[in-house]
Amino acid sequence: MDRCVRLQRSTAAWYETNVGPVGKAYHIKDIINGRYYYPHDPDGAGEVSEESRPLKEGEVAEWILLDGTPATCANIGLHNLYRGEIDLLISGPNLGRNSSAAFALSSGTIGAALSSALSKVRSVALSYGTVLHPTPADLHEPAHQLGARIIGRLWADWGADAGGLRTGEVDLYNVNIPMIPELRSEEGLTICWTRIWRNSYGRLFKAHAPVAAKDAAMISEAGPDSPNEPPQGTQAGVLDKKAGSKDLGALVFKFGPDMTDLINPAAASVPVGTDGWAIRNGWVSVTPMRASFGEPVDWAADCEADMESRIWKMKL
Repeated sequence: MDRCVRLQRSTAAWYETNVGPVGKAYHIKDIINGRYYYPHDPDGAGEVSEESRPLKEGEVAEWILLDGTPATCANIGLHNLYRGEIDLLISGPNLGRNSSAAFALSSGTIGAALSSALSKVRSVALSYGTVLHPTPADLHEPAHQLGARIIGRLWADWGADAGGLRTGEVDLYNVNIPMIPELRSEEGLTICWTRIWRNSYGRLFKAHAPVAAKDAAMISEAGPDSPNEPPQGTQAGVLDKKAGSKDLGALVFKFGPDMTDLINPAAASVPVGTDGWAIRNGWVSVTPMRASFGEPVDWAADCEADMESRIWKMKL
């Protein structure tokens, strides 16, 4: 491989910053600013510079940090910074799982890989599924080693496709490694091919009611007529409360998802062979993906074979 792009959004850490559910969003009105970063081994700390310069003793590489969404960074890297030089884009590792449709469709990590695939550059999205809170620091290195081996195998087996990436070849892979103690074991984790679990969203937003700072401490989440309890979620005179019938007239909402069924779904609800099923079993999930909206099986082939039957006939 001639050159590989690795997305990075923080000057203080090796990991992509959590920027929320941005998916494959691009910055189209903002000015994207970049800086050069020169990390040292083993912790990645280093200097930031406004201009490119030669490496100093102990520095391992020159990175470019961009203030943009992951998809924005991917496109700039491929088309502005290293045009024609990139064979494989690696997005992540993201601290947190990106398995199942509910997470994948809003994932900036996968969004960057999709952006790369739409530029006809192969890509891998790598995520570390949080299981223990907090995640033990000594699980990071074995996760890095395993992730590197998986990506190496994916790259080695990625067959040549003379027709480009639009002729049936896999565009990208989504890899999820659960951060569990078995990572340290001699046997390691089971790795399996999976498909995306087509789960669904529950409530993603909650009512956001502004209250006076002097009154905030007297109101609990249960409401003003509840026993006087220390309020939860109160900050700067603003109290978050659960949405109810009394909130219908106050059209102010804040992102506050109920993740219970997404993070800890009932075992019976998770189809065998999906990425969610693999993570639930403590396995590594590797999901082949295409950079397109999904279609029913054989839909495209049926359309080509019998186009006349697909034409709508509507009465005016």
